[in-house]
Amino acid sequence: MIAETIDRLIYLCEFIPPLLLKIDRVQFSEKPSAKKWSRKEILGHLIDSATNNHQRFVRVQFENEPSIWYKQDQWVEFSYHQQIDTNQLISFWETYNRYLAVLLRTIPLEMLQRRCVMKDGSVVTLEFLVNDYVTHLEHHLRQIVEY
Repeated sequence: MIAETIDRLIYLCEFIPPLLLKIDRVQFSEKPSAKKWSRKEILGHLIDSATNNHQRFVRVQFENEPSIWYKQDQWVEFSYHQQIDTNQLISFWETYNRYLAVLLRTIPLEMLQRRCVMKDGSVVTLEFLVNDYVTHLEHHLRQIVEY
């Protein structure tokens, strides 16, 4: 099952960037309202998610039930995604996720049952984290493309 999830991640890295590059740059940066993220900020949020999940994917293998979470609104605000070149964000998102796909393929299967503590106190496995990460990506990428 984990192999299928990683294959989905690789597919997204191949399929999504060309779609994003076709979106008008002004539209990519437009915010539907002051409190809603632009497409650019949603993509930035996915980079923030990759960064934080990268930590989870690595640390859960050698720490005993690490608790790793982040404040997503603050990450989007203080990463200044809105001011970064759109092509650079798209390229970085793709490159980072291709790296994560290689990392995930390399993790020994027995490590997938190691556990991590979430913000709400629930305990989940590394396998759950990987599946949840890709599902989260798919959700937000759909938002960007179908905006």
